[in-house]
Amino acid sequence: MTRLAAVVALVLSLFVTPVASAYAAVCTPDPATPKRQFRAMWISSVANIDWPSRTGLSVPAQQAEFRSWLDLAVSRRMNAVVVQVRPTADAFWPSTYEPWSQWLTGTQGGNPGYDPLAFMVAEAHARNLEFHAWFNPYRVSNQDDPTKLVATHPARQHPDWRFAYGGKLYYNPGIPAVRAFIEDAIMDAVGRYDVDGVHLDDYFYPYPVSGQAIPDSAAHAQYGSGPIADWRRSNVDKLVQELGARIHTAKAHVAFGISPFGIWRNASTDPLGSQTSGLQSYDAIYADSRRWVKQGWIDYINPQLYWHIGFAAADYAVLTAWWSDVVRGTNVQLYAGQAAYRAGASGQDAAWQDPAELSDHLTDNRRHPEVLGDVYFSAKDVRADRIGSFSRLAADHYTRPSFVPSRGTASAPAAPTITTATAGSGGVSLSWQGSGTAYAVYRADDPCWASDARNLLGTTRGTSFTDTTATSGTYYVTALTRTHQESTPSAGKTVDGSGGPIVVDAVEAGAAWGVSSYSSQRYGADYRFANPVAASDPAWFRASVPAAGSYRVEVWYPADPGYNSATPYIVAAAGGNQTVIVDQRSGGGQWRVLGTYALNAGTGNVVGVSRWTSATGYVIADAIRLTRVP
Repeated sequence: MTRLAAVVALVLSLFVTPVASAYAAVCTPDPATPKRQFRAMWISSVANIDWPSRTGLSVPAQQAEFRSWLDLAVSRRMNAVVVQVRPTADAFWPSTYEPWSQWLTGTQGGNPGYDPLAFMVAEAHARNLEFHAWFNPYRVSNQDDPTKLVATHPARQHPDWRFAYGGKLYYNPGIPAVRAFIEDAIMDAVGRYDVDGVHLDDYFYPYPVSGQAIPDSAAHAQYGSGPIADWRRSNVDKLVQELGARIHTAKAHVAFGISPFGIWRNASTDPLGSQTSGLQSYDAIYADSRRWVKQGWIDYINPQLYWHIGFAAADYAVLTAWWSDVVRGTNVQLYAGQAAYRAGASGQDAAWQDPAELSDHLTDNRRHPEVLGDVYFSAKDVRADRIGSFSRLAADHYTRPSFVPSRGTASAPAAPTITTATAGSGGVSLSWQGSGTAYAVYRADDPCWASDARNLLGTTRGTSFTDTTATSGTYYVTALTRTHQESTPSAGKTVDGSGGPIVVDAVEAGAAWGVSSYSSQRYGADYRFANPVAASDPAWFRASVPAAGSYRVEVWYPADPGYNSATPYIVAAAGGNQTVIVDQRSGGGQWRVLGTYALNAGTGNVVGVSRWTSATGYVIADAIRLTRVP
């Protein structure tokens, strides 16, 4: 076999699952840059937790807010969002079953003036984010006065369907007509909208309230038999089983997932349980989440593992191991629910004041190949990034894009064909033809480029892409199905664009560097900022320099009178690092020349922004431009 043939065989082998070729053993994937990893955040609408931020916003304001959440997801290299569209037996779409949600306009039944669900799905897909529609099945209202519901609400028209408990109203899970109605209400959205997933959270029967009993004895007498606890679990099981079957019959590509409370049962109660000592969802809220996995009624399980590593009652590391064992040997995928809301929050345990805690969770996940991703509660906490916790996580684990793990057994599409690949002032522009729902774009020069995401530039639902980080390289495109099966790669297309400028708008920075889009003088979607400190801790711009030579180095930053007057820029020149001091209080919103430097060929850190300065005010890292000069 010739060397070229061996390289081709090796690359193709990386797209076979399982990989049978002996060549695959040569490639060692980097666990820090997995090519497939579910990355999402919950966007909660109940009580206006995340979106809309308050009721009564204008349509443009609501839509702008939602776009900003999606842009946050993209900037953090997520590939999905889980959005609450039925928070309290009401709807974020013109449902034929239930009233408009009060969390849109402030009045239940009030028309918001547009179709939020249609808008949200379209905006998510425009960014190639999966949209998982999140439904609360049984909760009717966060208060217990039915007269405060809109008069046409099904819970008012059918008073026998509901009960009050703990100051809230719930649909009675034990009434068959209620179960059918809830399924119909959810399927209305599934049938009419291009959602990628249906998602239920941990609210099934209500969490226990001291001194109160669930008032469902009459329903048990009418519809049940045997112990009431078993009957309650059976009611929830029927909803899960029936809803999953209906979803897959209607649209086989739509994933059905549930995010239950993180503890099924404790081992002290059941030998099949975990080594924990917390609330048992099997007994307390009648959620037999282990059974849903073992029966294959769902596509993914997303347990809420909202405890820190080492927590005595419920250790995160213990529970990831337990859930990994539960899904092993099934076709159910496991994603971990992460408590972004605890990180750096006042009143939380000391472990949550450590910026590394969340990042350590994902490091622990690597011990278990069954853990295929993470979902963060909630969006506002991802954005708040208290103590730099999420920035630390992203710097440790999300340095490269990733796409959603494949689901189901669909065949991979045919390989696409790159039709054009040209270098220009903005980078390398590619276009192609293919039959995929989406496409993955790679730039690489080694035979193992497909083994992980080190060479993955991004994904798109379009048939064009611009690599703004280089002006030359060898490019490949693969096609993805709706359920993320990946084709073999296109033929590689090599671009030699050594004469054009190289613009880099992506920064690799540590946890102390925040992300902002505040200034209108920014280049692109956002920029990074940090407080000065007596340590370098640079934010680096990484670029592919096509050939050794002299390059004019320019920087772009937003200026502000409160920013740093002596920001150190580091140029990794061929003869050693060169430092240039820039006053970022003025002169922003344009390209500023640092100088002309000899640069070596290759891919690496070219320009950095250091925090080591005695001046006050944020130091800013936004964009750089490299231009070859004679």
